[in-house]
Amino acid sequence: MKHLLLASLLGSAIALSTSAMAAETDLKTLEAAAKTEGAINSVGMPDDWANWKGTWTDLTAKYGLVHMDTDMSSAQEVAKFDAEKDNASADIGDVGAAFGPIAVAKGVTQPYKPTTWDQVPDWAKDKEGHWALAYTGTIAFIVNKKLLHGSDVPTSWADLKTGKYKVTIGDVSTAAQAANGVLAAAIAMKGDETNIAPGLQLFTELAKQKRLGINNPSIQTLEKGEVEVGVVWDFNGLSYKAKMTNPDDYVVLIPSDGSVISGYTTIINKYAKHPNAAKLAREYIFSDAGQINLANGNARPIRAEHLKLPPEVQAKLLPNEQYKNVTPIKNPDAWEKTSKALPQQWNEQVIVEMQ
Repeated sequence: MKHLLLASLLGSAIALSTSAMAAETDLKTLEAAAKTEGAINSVGMPDDWANWKGTWTDLTAKYGLVHMDTDMSSAQEVAKFDAEKDNASADIGDVGAAFGPIAVAKGVTQPYKPTTWDQVPDWAKDKEGHWALAYTGTIAFIVNKKLLHGSDVPTSWADLKTGKYKVTIGDVSTAAQAANGVLAAAIAMKGDETNIAPGLQLFTELAKQKRLGINNPSIQTLEKGEVEVGVVWDFNGLSYKAKMTNPDDYVVLIPSDGSVISGYTTIINKYAKHPNAAKLAREYIFSDAGQINLANGNARPIRAEHLKLPPEVQAKLLPNEQYKNVTPIKNPDAWEKTSKALPQQWNEQVIVEMQ
């Protein structure tokens, strides 16, 4: 019996060793193929978003990949993959979670599971490997305290109704950040993925009061003083604040009455001209170094519980207690359907009040 047990254990050890060797061999093959391609073109992965700059710098230094990015919204990325097909100019993109399944349904993605795949929660990945959230984002406010016209800093969605300041959300019809802002407001007011009416109602009220901004709350618009209260992902708000000349003029916070936690996923173009470079980029993004890069950009890495973040990196994130009323998207299929209908609802209910 002991001999059988020993044989079984030895067999398991050999299998594990063989598996590890296979993974290592596969990675070496992938690295060699990516180096041969020599380049990677991304969309929606600019240097100043979630510290993509750190990842591109590393991929260039380690593998000699020449990188170029064209910034665009999630909807535009999927449309670009679909429109260009065999004349593809993009290899990989980063889209809001709702757009991962949309891209798969359109047939414009190819799968790749990184070696850390098992450490990605099931809710955050496509079982075939077409998409997986690399980092999470929670909808937050970024507030320029100096522009509040005597109003208190809003700490909840309910507070937005009574202020004198303009609330800037961006383009709900194209940007995942803006669409999730509507969902977060809905969740705070007892709605959900199937019922975003409470969120739409809040923004309709702001539009009626001429206090709604639909320009993008970006570092440029913040620096110009065009954003008083911006609705942004937490990692964007924290990144923008850190880059300001006077960071203390700004507050980034998670609204206390509720918000939504979601994330962003890479999608690899089915028609990519540098497919191995794109797969290697995803591999690196899910490695410890790649995940720490994202945290350096104020984004919470999806593998956070399997990482030991350096203290100076941990300090770039908001305190855990701010996330106590945060809700993940529990019904992705419902949100996919709702998010597709949202642009028309937004135009008919909200934008009409701004004219």
